[in-house]
Amino acid sequence: MTKIKKPAEINLNPLILSAMIKLLTIVGARPQFIKAAALSRVIREEFSDVVDEVILHTGQHYDTSMSEVFFHEMGIPEPAYNLDIGSDSHGVQTGRMIQGIEEAILKENPHGVIVYGDTNSTLAGALAASKMHVPVIHIEAGLRSFNKQMPEEINRITCDHVSTLLFSPTQTGVENLVNEGIVHSMAEPHTFDQQGVFHCGDLMYDNTLYFKKLSSQKSTLLRDLDLTGKPYILATVHRPSNTDVKENLQNIIAALNRIALEKQIPVILPLHPRTAAIIEQLKSNNSFQWNDPSDLVRFIPAVSFLEMISLESGASVILTDSGGVQKEAWFMEKPVVVLREETEWVEIIESGNGRLTGSDMNMIIKATLNYLDTPPVSFPPLFGNGDAAREILKVLTTARWE
Repeated sequence: MTKIKKPAEINLNPLILSAMIKLLTIVGARPQFIKAAALSRVIREEFSDVVDEVILHTGQHYDTSMSEVFFHEMGIPEPAYNLDIGSDSHGVQTGRMIQGIEEAILKENPHGVIVYGDTNSTLAGALAASKMHVPVIHIEAGLRSFNKQMPEEINRITCDHVSTLLFSPTQTGVENLVNEGIVHSMAEPHTFDQQGVFHCGDLMYDNTLYFKKLSSQKSTLLRDLDLTGKPYILATVHRPSNTDVKENLQNIIAALNRIALEKQIPVILPLHPRTAAIIEQLKSNNSFQWNDPSDLVRFIPAVSFLEMISLESGASVILTDSGGVQKEAWFMEKPVVVLREETEWVEIIESGNGRLTGSDMNMIIKATLNYLDTPPVSFPPLFGNGDAAREILKVLTTARWE
C-alpha cells in the first residue's frame, strides 16, 4: 500500500512571503458550509497574517434552513459573492456557476481556488479555475463510490484530475488517487501536472469536536421534542435515487414505520426541503398509494448544524443516504444504516459499524434491528485527530505551489 506522509510529517522550507496568499473558497451546499467553517475559523485564529480568504456562495442550497442558518450559527464569514443559482438541471446549474465563478476569479485574482467535496459547486469551481490556470485546491479528494451513475462520482473524479493540491481525509482516498495515476510529487513547486497529495484527516471531525459541546449548551431541540434521555432513531433522506423514485421513498418510510412499531421507539426524520415537497406530492397524487406512517415516525423541518449534532449525539441508530451524516454518525460513535447501494466512506462499512441496504425494506429493517439489539463498541480513529484544518493550512502556507 502506498504511504503518503501527513502534512505534519513533511519537512518543508517555509516561503518568505512577500504578500498575503489570497484564496477564493467556493461553497454551495450544507456539507461545504460545515467544512468551510472549520478552515475559516483556523485562518482567523492562526493564519490571518498570511492568508486572505474570499468566500463565494453559489446558492446551490438556497433555502434558509439549508444555507443562511449555517453561516450565522457556525460563524462563517459573510460571502463576498452570492450567485443565487438555485436548483436547475445539472448542465444549466453548473454552467451558470462557472460563469459567475469566472467573473469572481477575474476580479479577485486569487492565488488558488478551494473547492470541497463533490457537488456541482465543486465541479464548477474546479473547471472555472483550472481553465483560467488558477491552482485548484480540492479538500476531500480521493473519495470514490465506484458508481459513475452518481453525479457526485463524476464531480469527484473530474475535480481531482484538474487539481494542483489534493487533501484526502483517509488513507483509502490516497490509494484511490494513486490507482488513477495521481501520485504525490516530491518535487516542488506543485502544479497542475505535478500534483501534491496529502493525507490530512477530516474537516468535519474538526467541527464535530468543536461544536459538540456548544450544541449541548445551546440546542433545545431534544427537550422540545421530548426526547431527552430517551431512545430514538434518527433518519435523513435526500438523494434523488431515493426521493425521485416513489417506490424507493415509500419503501424507506415503510421500513421506518415497521421498526418504530416493533420496537416502540420514535423515528425522527428532519426533512430536506426537496424531500418534504416530494412527500407532499405523493400524498396528493391519486395514482400512487401513500401510506401515512404511525405517529412514532415524526417528520420535522430541516435542522441547523447544532441541532443535527444534538440529534446525532442522542440517537441509538442513524439511517441516512448522506455522505456527511455517515461520518457524523461515526464521530458520535453511532451505528449507521446507509440507504444506498454503495458509499465513498468504505471504512465505515468495512469496520462493521455501517451497513449498506439501499431502499430495500427488509434489509433496512434487519440492519436497524440488529444494531438496536447489538450496537458496535469500537470506533477506531479513521478520520484523523480533529486537526485537519491546521494541517491543510500548514501545507498551503509552507509548500511551494503555483
